[in-house]
Amino acid sequence: MVKILEGLRIVEGSAFVAAPLAGMTLAQMGADVIRFDRIRGGLDNNRWPITDNGRSLFWAGLNKGKRSLAVDMSTPRGQEIVTRLICAPGDQAGIFLTNLRVRGWMDFESLKQHREDLIMMSVIGDRGGNPQVDYTVNPAVGFPMATGPQGTTQPVGHVLPAWDCITGQQAALGIIAAERHRRMTGEGQLVELALKDMALAMLGNLGIIGEVTINKYNRPKMGNSLYGAYAEDFLCKDGKRIIVVALTMRQWDNLKRATHTQSAFDDLATKLGANLSREGERFKHRAEITRVLQPFFQERRLEDFEDSFNENSVTWSVYRTFEEAVKEDPDCSLDNPMFSLLEHPGIGEYLTPGNPIAFSNVERVEPRRAPSLGENTEEILVEIGYSEGEIATLYDDQIVASANV
Repeated sequence: MVKILEGLRIVEGSAFVAAPLAGMTLAQMGADVIRFDRIRGGLDNNRWPITDNGRSLFWAGLNKGKRSLAVDMSTPRGQEIVTRLICAPGDQAGIFLTNLRVRGWMDFESLKQHREDLIMMSVIGDRGGNPQVDYTVNPAVGFPMATGPQGTTQPVGHVLPAWDCITGQQAALGIIAAERHRRMTGEGQLVELALKDMALAMLGNLGIIGEVTINKYNRPKMGNSLYGAYAEDFLCKDGKRIIVVALTMRQWDNLKRATHTQSAFDDLATKLGANLSREGERFKHRAEITRVLQPFFQERRLEDFEDSFNENSVTWSVYRTFEEAVKEDPDCSLDNPMFSLLEHPGIGEYLTPGNPIAFSNVERVEPRRAPSLGENTEEILVEIGYSEGEIATLYDDQIVASANV
């Protein structure tokens, strides 16, 4: 955690990936992020992957560095607690992050009655307010029809919830932008970010909308090829599979040098009448390039060339399973200052990432674990002005609850 945002307070009511990721991103940069949930837990309290004893690794991963309040929001007193928390005084408070379907007492106009300069970041499904998740947005914008082995027609979804991940980062950025605007003008505001709009924006940002509209080209499946340049996966003699990328001229030269194929590609370029120094030409002739490179890998084990590839700055990688990545990649280890071995209550100790951003003038601090549900309930109630007697009554009446770690 890097404490560059120390002093900033965000209240989070959320589920799943995008909004919790936004809150965690801010928490790992030092913001005080308080997540409130129902007493029995929210929609993602027990989301997979889970341990053998039912503890959610998903929760532990996406709520690092936050504090947790467990409250019965179906009651007027529970609603009062959440409202008081969201609208607490302070020039760095009054910021609400959510992707819940808020209505009535928790919508922007209602909360604004309690704090005029409230900032509310609302992550929604689509711009019409309809429910969407990553696994419905992705098919809607076309990516599964361009993903998968060349020549196949079945859609292939992705394991990575890419639009959730991007939306989470954009939501964090939106909060910082709105907070800066408030400091300059004194004005709060409702900020809406639609998951589907995020995907459609990237469809345009990556040139795909222009490609369809101007070039009249509907991109097909191309396997592991890199559209517009050269990339291909190869099976080595020992059964390991690797991918090489030659996007730039330097990457192309490095690959030729490391595979001793310079003269072979000079001959190929002459034969094809092509300038293979151009990335587009490499893409057009990717099949011929692959045929030249294939014997190099078929005749060698990974250990025969990996040092040479690294010495020659080849852009390449070995394909790994998740398990292999965790066990074998030195970047996924304590050698990387982003990681720490952290004990998670009810789960155990495992490698845990902190903030991937490194600031030159702010010390990197080790990550903090996610809270157990309701772990910080009492301290939060004290902070927002409840007396000891009032807190005891709230517990007795089951309006709030603390963690059962």
